[in-house]
Amino acid sequence: MIEDVLKKTVETVQLCVQLNENRMRLDRFCAVHLTNLSRSYVKTLIQKQYVQVNGQVKKASYALNTNDNVTVLIPEPEEAQIKAEDIPLNIVYEDDDVIVVDKPSGMVVHPAPGTPSGTLVNALMAHTDQLSAINGVKRPGIVHRIDKDTSGLLVVAKNDNAHQFLAKQLAAHEMVRQYHGLVRGNITEETGTVDMPQGRHPKERIKMAVVEDGRHAVTHFTVMKRFGKYTEMIFKLETGRTHQIRVHMQAIGHPLVGDPLYGVRRREPFETDGQMLHAEKLGFIHPTTKELMVFRSPLPRIFEEALAYCSNHQM
Repeated sequence: MIEDVLKKTVETVQLCVQLNENRMRLDRFCAVHLTNLSRSYVKTLIQKQYVQVNGQVKKASYALNTNDNVTVLIPEPEEAQIKAEDIPLNIVYEDDDVIVVDKPSGMVVHPAPGTPSGTLVNALMAHTDQLSAINGVKRPGIVHRIDKDTSGLLVVAKNDNAHQFLAKQLAAHEMVRQYHGLVRGNITEETGTVDMPQGRHPKERIKMAVVEDGRHAVTHFTVMKRFGKYTEMIFKLETGRTHQIRVHMQAIGHPLVGDPLYGVRRREPFETDGQMLHAEKLGFIHPTTKELMVFRSPLPRIFEEALAYCSNHQM
């Protein structure tokens, strides 16, 4: 059985159980670390023996021990046509070339192993049959992405010409992308820049990290308000690497509140739903009119309530 599993594996993720994860259930541990996969898919991987603990297959309920080595084998994705799904979309703007969407936290941008449905792409396909084909059938219209648990704005291309025009702006760092975030700790500087190269984590392949031979990554930040144990911030991306803000904030000792992958695994005194990060401002030159278009998104309710709690309980 294991030999058959290995033949179908396209990616291997190695994880090590930390002290604060001792006695955690195997399925919960995997769900915490593999945030790009749905929990139901994680359970399926365990059931099909794609998950091993110290080289042995275990049940989902298995209680892990500190320093256990968990190996997750990601199988080849099953070929399937992406289906249109009638999922509500918050469309901020639309014309013949572009769609600007305000994505909620919890929604994956495009289908991937473990998340074949319920994505932004599934919703877009039900909304329109005009999406660019440059990124193939799995990512029609997708020019750039934001993480599953990050809410906010992104632009979608409805034709190939618009896609190419927007992609050039993105590559030249000319697209305006501003994020609102809440991090742990007290940042004393009013403004600053994190310029640290970023690449795949050398041990935990599901994560990114600051690495010497990584790709150039630059994040600019401005402090909005300090609450003692927390700091409200504005981030502006100069580059757009995977998990860039999350990785940079962890690297300087101020991880985003609620971040399941790079943050502190500690229950906050207020509600969180993944990392407290919101893509609040998006600006780009329109592919046809060549005019600058700028869009803003209000903070989600859960974010506003967290800020209100911090303001009323400064520590």
